[in-house]
Amino acid sequence: MKKVFLFIIISTFSISAFSQIRIAPQKSREEILNETYCTGLFATLHADYFDFLDDRVSNSAMGYLNVLDWLQGRVAGLQIYKAKYHTRIPFLRNQRAGVFVDEIRVDYEFLSMLPVTDIAMIKVIKGPFGNPLGGPGGTIAIYTIRGGEEEEFEAE
Repeated sequence: MKKVFLFIIISTFSISAFSQIRIAPQKSREEILNETYCTGLFATLHADYFDFLDDRVSNSAMGYLNVLDWLQGRVAGLQIYKAKYHTRIPFLRNQRAGVFVDEIRVDYEFLSMLPVTDIAMIKVIKGPFGNPLGGPGGTIAIYTIRGGEEEEFEAE
């Protein structure tokens, strides 16, 4: 009797172990954007993301001439100060932040020439950045739309 009972228990455990369905976890929108645009040191998931391919975000930013003005108030610890000739300088946690467009370091004046309609994603990385060119307060990484992306994301 013990052998029959033991056989039934073992067979039910082995059947249930092999009949489990494994479901791959769904990736979040931030993970998809991170894989699509970011490389190297910029590929961290510990950041604030703003998806400009989403109509709600891009429509709210349309009225701004400089994307830093739009970011102010949306990122905790970000302050924008105006220098000579109305150049906007971002500070994260009271430290100057580095600005990168498509992972290339740019001057702060460049952002006044960058149209909001060309931006695909903004990623704000807080804290000291691993790149020696990045600011001690953090980094603002701006990614522009690549060719053919507007149609690709609208189809999804």
